[in-house]
Amino acid sequence: MASDTRGRTGGDARKKMIERVRGLLRMAEDPAVTDAESQAFTAKAAELMTRHAIAEAEARAQRGEGVEEITRLDFPVSGVGGHGKARVKALAAIASAYGCQSAVRGNTSANTERTLIIVGTATALDSLRVLLPSISMQMESSARFSAREHVANLRELRNYDRSTLATERNRFYRSFIRAYGAAVAERIREFRARLAENAAGGGNGGDAAEDTPTTGADLVLRTDVDRVQEEFERRFPKLRPTRPERTHHRAGYRAGYLRGRKAQLGVETAVGGGGGHSLPERADTD
Repeated sequence: MASDTRGRTGGDARKKMIERVRGLLRMAEDPAVTDAESQAFTAKAAELMTRHAIAEAEARAQRGEGVEEITRLDFPVSGVGGHGKARVKALAAIASAYGCQSAVRGNTSANTERTLIIVGTATALDSLRVLLPSISMQMESSARFSAREHVANLRELRNYDRSTLATERNRFYRSFIRAYGAAVAERIREFRARLAENAAGGGNGGDAAEDTPTTGADLVLRTDVDRVQEEFERRFPKLRPTRPERTHHRAGYRAGYLRGRKAQLGVETAVGGGGGHSLPERADTD
């Protein structure tokens, strides 16, 4: 009976937290707010979700409960503008920062919608399900603004024809998106690591004695990463690695990385890895 009560209490807390996050993201997506206000709302939402994931892991460990369920999230990724591969790369990196593994179906060169299949713990997927749409919105908005500014500057410097400027914009845009995702993922990893370190130090910023044992939360999180990897390989045993994008624009990548490092995600550092895999069009998955 006590276990059932704790389970209901934890479920209620998760529902309340998700509703609070959704409210913040609705405000972030309101066209009436400024860019800075939108980022601040998204910041707070990301912070709440990340802290909740750590707290959930620690609570499960303290209660001696079994490991959390590993499941999957199918997330649609737009191919508009021919930038689908770059978007997949960026979002797969962010998913990886949450300890997830991902594969992609339909990652062709056409302007078609892809499906990013993310495998992870229920808590991690809760975070991604809520946050990815808003992070994508910020990413696309920043990419459009920066690419437009880049092309305008080029037009002033030289008399490029329309076709050349369009090609330049596309190359800049794709590199910007990939770098933005890598930078956001980097910051999320830093924040998660800092939270785990603070928990290990009893909330004292890691000032605990050197012989302090590893906390339950830290152990559970590390174990979850291994379990996710094993489940991912079980579900998708014959994946083809995604082909690296040939498009690389140095200025676009630098702009995207710097913007991603500054994106307001509520992670007090100044929010890469995370590769993807391609699925055959008719992949047999669970």
